[in-house]
Amino acid sequence: MPHTPPPPAPDPLDHPDAQQAADHAATETLLRAYVRETGTPVPPTGHDLHLPLPATGITLTVPVHHRSPTGWHRFGPAALLPGPGAPDAAPLPADAALVAAATIRQTTLGRGLSPHHGTDAAARVLGSARRTAAHLAARRAEPPGTTGPTPFLDAEQALLLGHPFHPAPKSREEASDAELDTYSPELRGAFPLHWFAAHPDIVTGETTSGAHPADLLRPLTRGLTLPDGTLPVPAHPWQARDILRRPAVRALIDDGLLTPLGPHGDPWHPTSSVRTVHRPDAPHQLKLSLGMRITNSRRNNLRAEMRLGVRAARLLAAGPAHWLSRHHPAFGILRDHAWISAGPGDTETGLETALRDNPFHGGPDDALCVAGLLAERTGDGTPPAHRATLADAVHRAAHAHHLTPAQAAELWLDRYLDVLAIPLIALHAHYGIALEPHHQNTLVTLDDTGLPRAGWYRDSQGYYLAASHADAIEDLLPGATKDVDLVFDDTFVDERVAYYLGINNLLGLVGAFGALRLADETRLLTTLRTRLTAARTAHPGADGLLGLLLDAPTLRCKGNYLTCVDGLDELVGDVHTQSVYIDLPNPLAEAQR
Repeated sequence: MPHTPPPPAPDPLDHPDAQQAADHAATETLLRAYVRETGTPVPPTGHDLHLPLPATGITLTVPVHHRSPTGWHRFGPAALLPGPGAPDAAPLPADAALVAAATIRQTTLGRGLSPHHGTDAAARVLGSARRTAAHLAARRAEPPGTTGPTPFLDAEQALLLGHPFHPAPKSREEASDAELDTYSPELRGAFPLHWFAAHPDIVTGETTSGAHPADLLRPLTRGLTLPDGTLPVPAHPWQARDILRRPAVRALIDDGLLTPLGPHGDPWHPTSSVRTVHRPDAPHQLKLSLGMRITNSRRNNLRAEMRLGVRAARLLAAGPAHWLSRHHPAFGILRDHAWISAGPGDTETGLETALRDNPFHGGPDDALCVAGLLAERTGDGTPPAHRATLADAVHRAAHAHHLTPAQAAELWLDRYLDVLAIPLIALHAHYGIALEPHHQNTLVTLDDTGLPRAGWYRDSQGYYLAASHADAIEDLLPGATKDVDLVFDDTFVDERVAYYLGINNLLGLVGAFGALRLADETRLLTTLRTRLTAARTAHPGADGLLGLLLDAPTLRCKGNYLTCVDGLDELVGDVHTQSVYIDLPNPLAEAQR
């Protein structure tokens, strides 16, 4: 008789208890990051990963439900193997608390650090699991078919589990549960902005148009009563409460230069980054300063970064934007085209806000955050119809184009490269301008059949200019590189873009296809390699970047787990040392063997 494979094991993400589903999500993500950053081999699908952790004297055993060539492994529930004194005892379940404590201690002691060095990281893992449970419980309580206010916001609100390679993807410290109910995109939060009236002498900022930044905010302040002679400055409501305790801000208030006006206006919706907010009817999105510690960093806006955003917008307008629209009309960049703050001198007060383009108003041209497309859904005891929005899109494409799901996945990847990756590579090759297009910073618009038809990049923090192009850019826009951190060594730029575009975005997309059981990753890696090889011929100026992606045996990869254990704030300090980087075997190089 022919062998009938056993039915797939139930996915622990679908456990009917939201707390247990969230605990598994936290454990699985932590282990995925741990094995990646420690170089731990993962056995084939259907086998068990045995993970000795001698610093605590235990060994974990974890079923491998899907072994991914790109690292997006799916694991079953972790268990604690019995010790030598009880060889016949059954393995004991290992929850996120145990796994976090054991792996983090293994890391700290293995690096010669004291055991307490990792306690903050362990607390963040558990805090993230707790927030994830709240997200799952709230979503499971919604009526079937509930969506966000617009397609754009629905994708921004889809990241219930968070980054697939971060040990604490939903860690949000210093805010109460009631506050997070309001401020979290996963809980479909919405809130009015908190406004301040500032004396013109302490208001600073700039715009690409030359207008005063306060003039761009006036359409958002209808009905707000401002004291005579003052200008409006917005803040996130959590930030507004926090900065009122800061001595520098209290001094401005006491001197009559700054007046808190309180909440006003229609509600704004937090996007996937939490601090950037969106309103479908508003002319701008607002990137608000938020001192809350989210994952590894406090999300304070720095004035130097906001100046870089406006400088980058001016640089794009000097030629690259027109060149992109002519050669890659399906790709666009959302500009952070203005910023405003209140406070004397050049020191941040916490009232820094960047204004971003907002072409998404709830219509068919809305773009979807790629991280939201890939975000795994969970059932409440039964698996969801589609494990992610990407799965739904691929099945729609398969039906519309008479393809198998695997063939539709290849077509989806091909279209994605056309509208997003190839334009980014071309911009890098032609102008030396490089970006940080991780999944949360990239968006795609889907056509009626579920295939990508347009791509977007957002976030002014991630701009690099290769030093070899600096003179040409100065000729294009005199002063473009003055007084901003924009120019970097070509090798460094290639390395960083190989991580953000190569590992995080493209290999991450391939890994998502595999983890969602939509296509074989090895076949997709071959497709990706073929397209990047063609791009190398078409865009010789990107040979350094593409040479890394296609030929290097290892690639430099940001280690979110090690960065978390080390307690680094990725938004503070020199760009070369803000995060821990590791060497990762290159699946694209292995695909040619």
